Amino acid sequence: MLRNYSNSRTLGDNIRLGTLTAFTAGTINIASLLIFLSFTSNVTGHYAIFAAEISQGNWTQVAVVASWIFLFFFGGFVANLSVINFNKKSKYFAHALPIVLEILCLLAVGIYGQFYYQKTLGETETLVALMLFATGLQNGLTASISNFSVKTTHLTGTTTDLGILFSMFTQKKFRKNPELIARAKLLMSIMLAYVLGAVFSGLTYYQLEFRVFYVISICLLVVIGYDFYKINIRHFRTEYRYYKIFHKPTFIAFLYYKIHNKEEERTTSVGNNARPQTKLAFGEK
Repeated sequence: MLRNYSNSRTLGDNIRLGTLTAFTAGTINIASLLIFLSFTSNVTGHYAIFAAEISQGNWTQVAVVASWIFLFFFGGFVANLSVINFNKKSKYFAHALPIVLEILCLLAVGIYGQFYYQKTLGETETLVALMLFATGLQNGLTASISNFSVKTTHLTGTTTDLGILFSMFTQKKFRKNPELIARAKLLMSIMLAYVLGAVFSGLTYYQLEFRVFYVISICLLVVIGYDFYKINIRHFRTEYRYYKIFHKPTFIAFLYYKIHNKEEERTTSVGNNARPQTKLAFGEK
């Protein structure tokens, strides 16, 4: 989900990333609405509030709402900054870092809310700000690594794009276009996952309360854990193949040999002739 970047991503990569992060975004949004009476997965409404507060001259509230908008913007900024600066060193680290920061933000909200929250206005404004930064991180990351194909914290653009696509599908030539079909599948999966996350949050909040943020964090851990597993398993197998080809033992190849109890002799082909090779260097004598 996270290890591939931009045009190297497949539809499956984007669907897995989109559904899991959209589910968490829907959960976050409804939880924040029920707890703080404020949406935190997008800033469209906050821009309207910002303008309204300016017109009424409520400058304290103008500053608060402006800080909320800025933190959502700053979350996207930090996410893409991580991607473009660390991508050459490690795509996985560059893409996982914003998710880790998001998890830390959500855990902070959950822990503070569960043990210390006194329902004061200042506390509410601070926690909303932290959640907006977290969703800004998520939206910035998914957009950055998917070449702007995946945005999961709000459905305004998704709904608009689906309306356009479905109008195009009224013509046969567009219904047979694989790129348009793939785009529709991606958007539909994001929309469904977001709604499911919102429903889940609404049904479980009254039992879990602030602990719902722990559940969201677990979902995000699945996102980063999936790729960590895939990358390391792939590296494990690559090391073993390297040994099989070049007969240069490595510790990982040794582990692979022991786990799979490899005893067979290797052969290499030179032209049309095959000749037996020695057994594995660390085989039993």
